[in-house]
This record gives sequence, structure tokens and C-alpha cells, in this order.
Amino acid sequence: MQQLLIDFSGNLPDGLQIDTALSFKPFMTFLQKRIAEEKTVKVDFFKKILEKFEAANLPDELTIPQLYEHTELLEYLYASMAPMFSTEEETLWALWVPVHPTIVYGTESFYTVLQSRKTDLINRSLEDYRKDRIDMIYSFILKRFYNYHSPLKNEQYHAYQNDESGLLQYYTVHINTEFIEATAKGPLPELNFGKLHAHLTQNTGTEYLESILPLELFKFRGISVSTIQDVTAEKAVTNITKIRLNRKAGNDEEIYKSVIQSLKTLVCNSKIEFDIFPFLRVNGKMVYGFGRGGTGILYETWGDQRLTPETFQYQASSYAANPNSFFSRDVAKESLREFSFLQTFVNKGVRSLALMPVFHNGVLVGVLAMHTWAPESFDEKTFAKLEPAITPLGQLMQIYIDAFNLEIDNIIKEKFTSIQPSVQWKFNEIAWDYLYRKKKDPSITETAPIRFTTVYPLYGAIDIRNSTVERNQAIQADLEHQLKKLGDLFAEAQSYHRSTLLDGMIFSSKTWLQTVGQEQLTTTEEGNVTYFLQVESVEYLQYLATEEPKAKTIIDSYLKTIAEVTDSNKQALDQSMTLLNNSINKYLESEQEQLQAAYPCYFEKFRTDGIEYDIYIGQSIAPDRPFSHFHLKGIRLWQLTSMANIARLTKSMLPDMPKALHTTQLIFLHNNTIDISFRTDERKFDVEGAYNIRYEMIKKRIDKVHIRHTEERLTQPDKIALIYFNDKDVEDYLPYIHYLQGEKVLDSEVETLELEDLQGLTGLKALRVTVLPE
Repeated sequence: MQQLLIDFSGNLPDGLQIDTALSFKPFMTFLQKRIAEEKTVKVDFFKKILEKFEAANLPDELTIPQLYEHTELLEYLYASMAPMFSTEEETLWALWVPVHPTIVYGTESFYTVLQSRKTDLINRSLEDYRKDRIDMIYSFILKRFYNYHSPLKNEQYHAYQNDESGLLQYYTVHINTEFIEATAKGPLPELNFGKLHAHLTQNTGTEYLESILPLELFKFRGISVSTIQDVTAEKAVTNITKIRLNRKAGNDEEIYKSVIQSLKTLVCNSKIEFDIFPFLRVNGKMVYGFGRGGTGILYETWGDQRLTPETFQYQASSYAANPNSFFSRDVAKESLREFSFLQTFVNKGVRSLALMPVFHNGVLVGVLAMHTWAPESFDEKTFAKLEPAITPLGQLMQIYIDAFNLEIDNIIKEKFTSIQPSVQWKFNEIAWDYLYRKKKDPSITETAPIRFTTVYPLYGAIDIRNSTVERNQAIQADLEHQLKKLGDLFAEAQSYHRSTLLDGMIFSSKTWLQTVGQEQLTTTEEGNVTYFLQVESVEYLQYLATEEPKAKTIIDSYLKTIAEVTDSNKQALDQSMTLLNNSINKYLESEQEQLQAAYPCYFEKFRTDGIEYDIYIGQSIAPDRPFSHFHLKGIRLWQLTSMANIARLTKSMLPDMPKALHTTQLIFLHNNTIDISFRTDERKFDVEGAYNIRYEMIKKRIDKVHIRHTEERLTQPDKIALIYFNDKDVEDYLPYIHYLQGEKVLDSEVETLELEDLQGLTGLKALRVTVLPE
């Protein structure tokens, strides 16, 4: 035991003037009460201690030097409170001046903990320290004088860094106020406990109590008794729980780091590594995850760098069917024939390894790996320390799995259905309405219509220039090449074999070659010549190879060559079109977040030879956010800017295309609002009303429109065409054109054009601007 004075506040002044003094009187009163109540042999022990204290003839109040004169009494006091079979080395116990952060006496181990951990890593300002102390005092006062158990804390947490492991250790200091006698110096006010509870709930309880119940009204005599408890394990588990509750999208890497640090703290060893591997499922089958939780060794063992999807499914499903824990102090000494999965761990230099299945609500959600790099190792006792963390880890893995499933759902909604996040709320409302009505009337089968009224439409189209012509030319080039190869083969085959059948095939090939050489093939002609090349000629060549073995070599060579180059021109065209469309689509996808942040809108893309899109924006899309004309202006500026960026993008890709293709950019300006509704039969949105349907008709007919009295198509490479009816329709776009001209994105020349009449459409006009190269 030690008699040593330590100010636990760290010499932080708190400005509190509290009437307090040391006294053994409350402890002696406590002994008298226990002697009267105790029915066991403990009563003799209590009587002996009380006799010792009474014989000392102590004053009611003691100074610290006077306290230290009674070493024997202090030891009796400790003996009466310490657990029966505990040693002083394992008991963290001390006496304090009542309601004052001054330690006067305690066990060696208590002082060792305090003196070896001088820097508390839980940063407390002077105000924090003062509030913590006042909270404990008022908690005592409210209980003693008003029999009110307040939520104000009567314990403190402290964190220190372990010098050996570098990890945090957490301790809590419990204060026992049972041996403090509090006396009011005058009449006490009545408390409004409803008002007090409201202040405590709002975290203003301390200030409220100081105003109506100042500490100067009280005096405190006696001793405070405190114990220190190592709560590192509990705190580590609590930290994992907090991480689970505070998880945000996109911060998985930080979450893994925090969780793993907490696990290291839990096992008290910074040299032990951890890996977290959630089990993700699609259609009930295991699939790869994307995050590397920890060192990544589980991902390397079970990830796509080592296993095929089928092998991973088999191994993961096999483990899920029999999810046992595994432990090895040294994996290099294990039988690889029995545990073949250990090979990766051995190769990576792992020494000790533990694998633990993690469950959530009885369902396997992942695996936790605990390992060391050679030469470090751990034993089963260390492994067992993880047990308290398994439940919160299971909850965390389930959250990750739920987020993965939600991401899959969002992709399906965005890529494959018309239910986008901006309109999801409406589908939710209609679905709830349907469910509510059906519960009351099971005969109901129809949902309420999903409709958005008074929305502004924006239409854009990025088309591949002359795609139909390019495709026809590619097909004709491929057919012509193959027919020439076939003609050469037939000519060479005549040196080995002569027959009227061969002469007929030669005639057919020459006839088809002439047909293919025409300006444009009809669909019927294309089908017939393809049938001749892929069926008739092949069947004849196979027959000829059996009839004339000498021709077999050249026939086999032809068939092999043709299989490799049959569609070379069309493949080059398709690859270029795919490259263009993927790049355009990727650009539009990358703009979605910025677009939706400005104001939610419905954005739907269509794949043709190029990319078309419809955008609808208006108050009914986002009823909780006020819509103004400035939101419309913003999205129109985005539309014009994005078209210029796409024109530049596609032009920059020309060197990378197997077949050089150019794009054209078209915008249709419609200044009036329309109504749209979701068509459940086609699973898509469509316009409503005769006037609105006319808008759809216009979009379908303007893509190949010509400039009036010319054969020139409006849409041209490196240009943006804006089609409209009335001059008012284009007013919003003119300032944006001037702006982009100033930014050297658009050329200074703006063409104002009249367009040809189309079926049912007259009076079309257009602006056309040239996009400058970067």
C-alpha cells in the first residue's frame, strides 16, 4: 500500500470552491449499521475494525498528515472493502478526498497504473474536466437529498497508449460515494423534476442545476473510494459497434482500418493481422466481393486473381455448408494434403492462422481471419479473446451485404428499368397505396397510375454519321472479299477436277459477285448471297474434298481462312460503333451525379446506332424541392455543354477506331411543359395527351431532316444542331451559345436555318454551331 498524494485533475483549475474534508465518521457509521444487520461470522470482523477506529479517538475532520498517522486503520479499511481472495497486486483501489480529485492512499497497482500512463489520450478541455466533475457531484446530491437517480455520470473513462504494443488501453474509474456525509448548510429549494429532466435530455442539466442548486449550499465530509477497471476489451467492441452505426457509403476502406485496429486492441497485440471477408450472394450463389478488408490475404485466397467464379462458388458453398473454425499455431507444419487451402497462406509467409465463421441472425455472413507473419505467432487463448467482437462483426458484415444488394438493385433500376432514384419515391407511394387498398379489398388488382405533370422535356441525340450506309458498305465488302476467295478456289480446283456441277458453282459465284458490286443490296439479295456462301458452297466443297482428295488441302485452307475473316469489315465497324457508344454512355453516366444534385430529373437513354436521351424536369419530379426557371436554365446549359464535350470526345477517338466514324449532335427545343405517365405494360414512361404525343412524333422524324431547298442534311460532324419551331423556344440557349463561344468551345459563327417540311410538320427552324477542337 502507498501513502502518496496525487492530484488526479492534472492541475487543471476548475474554479470550484467546495467545502470538503476527510473524515472516518461516515465509514464508522456504515460499520455500525452492518454490525446490526449482519447475520454471519463477518460481524466479528466488522466489530474488530470498529473497535480499532473507536480506540484511535479520531477527530471528526482529518488533515492529510493526520490521516497518514493511522496506517493501521487505513489497512483495515482496505481489508474491509477488497475482495476476500484478491491480492494487492491485482486490486486497483484508492482513497480520495471526498468529491475532490485528490488521491491520498491506495494499492501499489493503483498508483502504478496512474504513474505509468501520464498522458490521457481522451482529450479533455478545462470545461470538459469541470463538467465531468460537477456531473458526478450533482449525481450524488440528487440521489442523497432528492432520491432522484439522474443520468449524470459518476465514472470516467481514460485512454493511454501501451508503450510496448503501441495500442490504446482503456480504463474506467468508478467512484463510491457511500462513505461521504453531505450536509445542507441551509434550506434546499424544491426541484421541478419535469423541467430538470428536460434540461438533462438537452445536455444543459449541469448549467440548470448550478443556477438553482449551487454547490456552496453543501458541505462534504468522509472519504471517496475508487477502483480502476481495465475495460479495453469492452471499449474495443463498443468501437466496432459505433463504426457499424456510423457507416457511410464510400468509406469502406476507413471502416476496415478502424475495425481491424479495434480487433488488435481487443487481443492486445499490434503484430496480429486481421482480414474480413463478407459472403456476397447473387441469386443465392456466392460471388466475389470487391473490398479488401485488412491485409487482403483472404481475398487473394478466395478472390478472382486465383479462383474462377465456378471454383469460388464451389469452395465458398462447401465452407458455408460446414462452417467450422480453424486454428493453427504454425501453418507450415500442417498437412497440405489434408488442408490444401493453406498453401496460399504458407506461400505468403503466414505463421499462425485462425479462421472463424461469422453469423448474423443464424445466417453465415462471412469469415474473420486472424494471422501473423513469420516469425510471430499466437495461441488459442489469444484467439478466444475475439469472441465478444463476433456479434458486432456479424452486424457490420450484414450491413455490407445489404449495401451490396442495394447497389445491385439500383443498377437494375438504373440500367434495366425506368425506376430511377429521382422517381423512386413515387413508385414507393403507389406501391404502398396498392398494398394498403389490397389488404382492405383483396379483389383489387390494379395500381394507381404513376404520373408526373407539367414537366419540361429535353431531347438529345448523338448519331453515328451515315451508319446505315457504312454498314451496307461493310457487308458488301465482306461478301465481295469472300466471293473472290471462293472464285479463286474454284479456279484452282478445276486443275484437279472438272464437272458441270463445278462449272455451275463458278457461274453462281460470278453472278453473285456482280450483284454484290451494285450500289446497294436489298435485304433479300443479302440473305441469298449469304446462304450461298455459308451453306451451298460449303456443302459443295465438303463433297468435292471427298470426291477429289487432291483438292482437300486447298479446300481446308479456304474454309479456315474464311472462318477467320468472313466479317472483318463489319466487325471493324461494330467495334468502332461499340467504342463510340460506350464512351458516350460513360460520359453521360459520369455526369449523372452532378446533374441530379442540381435538381432531380428523370434521365432515360436509348441505344440506336448512337445514343438518344430524354430528360424530364419539373416540380412534380421532386415535390419537396422548390423548382424555378433557373433549374431549367441550368440543365439546358448542361445539355449544350455536354453535346460540345461529346463532339470533342468522339473526334479524339478517331485514331483508336478500326473504322473511322463521325458523330452528329442534335437537340430538340421544346419550351412548353408536358405530362408523362408510366406504362405498366411496356415498363416505361410515355407522354400523355394529343399535344404531348405530337412532341414524340416530332422527335422520331427530325433525325434526317434536310435544310430547306437543299440536299444537305442538317446534322453534320463537328456541329451541334438545335431544332425549334418558335423563336421564343431558343431564347434560353442563345446566352449559352455566346458563353461557350467566349470559352473557345464553339465557333463564333451561328447558322440560322429553315428546314424542309416533313409529314405533318411545317415551320421547323434550326440553329447550327461548330464545335472547336480542343
